[in-house]
Formats: sequence, structure tokens, C-alpha cells
Amino acid sequence: MQDPIRKIFLAFIQIHILHHAEKSPIYGSWMIDELKHHGYSISSGTLYPILHNMEKTKLLTSQKKTINGKIRKYYSITQEGKNTLKQAKNKINELQAEI
Repeated sequence: MQDPIRKIFLAFIQIHILHHAEKSPIYGSWMIDELKHHGYSISSGTLYPILHNMEKTKLLTSQKKTINGKIRKYYSITQEGKNTLKQAKNKINELQAEI
């Protein structure tokens, strides 16, 4: 993927993550499958740094849970994440109407 397009798609992925985390907590492998469903080919080596960065910037928060003997990290949206998602949706709608 070309670098300028990659940057745009990474922003779309972050918005997609916020969208689903607003509905219910998400975890990495589920998100990879969800993104594949929408035509994104993303590896765990790409997704997990995105999730960690979104947690670092307080868009997401995480909680570890043990599922079938394995520790799984669930990500939930924060209030800052909700505000960011709302702003992104407004900008997307504005852009979509223009183009």
C-alpha cells in the first residue's frame, strides 16, 4: 500500500475501532476479523500498536479478562474517544456530502 493511502486507511481503521468500541468492548483478533469483513487486510503487528496508541492517547481503555484459560485484553471507548468519534462522524458526513 502506498504511504499516503496507508495513512488515510489507518485513520479509517481508528474510526472503525472507535465505532465498535462504543457499541461494546472489543478485542484484537475480533477487530482483525471485523476489518477483514470490510476489505482491510491488517495484521496483529499493525493493529495492536494502533490499539495501544489509542489507549495511550486516552481514546480507549483496556481491561484484561481470562477466557478459556487465556488472558484477553478488551478495549472500551472513553469519553474522549466518544467525543473524537462524534467529531470524526461530523467531518465524514460533511466530506461525503461535498464529494
